[in-house]
Amino acid sequence: MSPLLEQLSSRIRSDGPISLADYMAECLLHPEHGYYTTHSPFGAAGDFTTAPEISQMFGELIGLSLAQCWLDQGAPSPFTLAELGPGRGTLMADLLRATRHVPGFHAALQLYLIEASPNLRATQKEALKTYEIHWADSVDALPKQPLFLVANEFFDALPIRQFVRDTEGWREKRVGLADGSLTFGLGPQAPQPALEHRLLDTKPDDLVELNPGLAPITATLAQRIASHGGAALIVDYGDWRSLGDTLQALKAHAPADPLDAPGTADLTAHVDFEVLCTVASGAGCSHSKLTPQGIFLERLGIPERARALAAKLEGESLENLISAHRRLTHPEEMGNLFKVLGLTPANTPPPPGLLS
Repeated sequence: MSPLLEQLSSRIRSDGPISLADYMAECLLHPEHGYYTTHSPFGAAGDFTTAPEISQMFGELIGLSLAQCWLDQGAPSPFTLAELGPGRGTLMADLLRATRHVPGFHAALQLYLIEASPNLRATQKEALKTYEIHWADSVDALPKQPLFLVANEFFDALPIRQFVRDTEGWREKRVGLADGSLTFGLGPQAPQPALEHRLLDTKPDDLVELNPGLAPITATLAQRIASHGGAALIVDYGDWRSLGDTLQALKAHAPADPLDAPGTADLTAHVDFEVLCTVASGAGCSHSKLTPQGIFLERLGIPERARALAAKLEGESLENLISAHRRLTHPEEMGNLFKVLGLTPANTPPPPGLLS
């Protein structure tokens, strides 16, 4: 039995079944045995590949969109350039390379990476070694000044709770033990004020997910932008309003059982963008229309960028570029599954690539 499985089993035997959010938090963030503590998850040698790892074009276009927002808002100086969950630093490196010729942009920026993992901080330091980096544990720690931020596949990794509808209310899905193995079960029916409105659009046995960390992080982010200016580009998989079980585990680029060998697989769930938009609006921000990633990148000129890169390539390198373009934009790949949302101060146009 792995150390984390032993600890979880002991906790459940002592205190009873735990919420899915508690289980995910232990699996991903345990200081000794958590996934992000013990694994290098990104890239071909890891468990999954994110858009920045697929092609430099992704980070370049994100950077140019944010830089144009910065120009449109009067090129404030200084300003915070930040990334939530920056992984290996690939996206930020591509963003900074693409914006180096935007007059005044690099001179005015203060670079912040919101990252809790010491291992990933070391990797980011190497990837961005020519820049002065400030690390922060949360959005709250960012300077109170204009903020231009990107969050790519950040919110999907936040622990979620799941609730199953019965005839009159909700029962929480929990992780317990059966014959010495982890198993899912349902707790007793209990009032869930946050889901009261969902009784109108669900039926018995429907499952709805709640992300406890989504609202407070979004509120802080939106308040900074509303008060001080800036913009945020949020890219993640999900849709408008949660319905159904979207929890997934990935190990070696293949689906895995979320309860099997806790701490050894990446656990994620789809983002409920309706909650994100509602919270941002309540904090005084404007938000764009939710836009498929493929359409967002097409509007920013990814075909033209791909053609420019292709002119210098041949053979396997050219084939890889063509494959990367398809993977990022095609509806049957990442193009429709991933969505993009922009946040800007009230009555301010959305970032390029998005519509109001």
